[in-house]
Amino acid sequence: ERYDIFAPSIDFPVKLLSGGNMQRLILARELDGRIRFILAFHPTRGLDIGATEFVYKKLLEASYSGVAILLIAGDLEEIFTLSDRVAVIYEGEIAGYVPPMEKYIEEIGLLMAGVKERSAKN
Repeated sequence: ERYDIFAPSIDFPVKLLSGGNMQRLILARELDGRIRFILAFHPTRGLDIGATEFVYKKLLEASYSGVAILLIAGDLEEIFTLSDRVAVIYEGEIAGYVPPMEKYIEEIGLLMAGVKERSAKN
């Protein structure tokens, strides 16, 4: 119930659940208990708006409770919504860090293209 998972019965095969229900089931499995770190790799890829909002809510709740989250995503809106800071990777290395704010989109683009480096102090 806490994760809004809808299935006809407790024995219903996971592979027959909708994508959103599968994602919520994975979240329930990973977030239920005492965790300290989450690696979230494209956590909302392929989900509808409602399921995406739910995933955001659960990840933010985990973050607010002290869980460290490493988000790997290509969607800047998702990154800005879920992140405290953004590390941009170019050619397999961190090119720089920026705050998760839209005013840094141009700088992020330059870092992604390897044109600019930013101090790692941010």
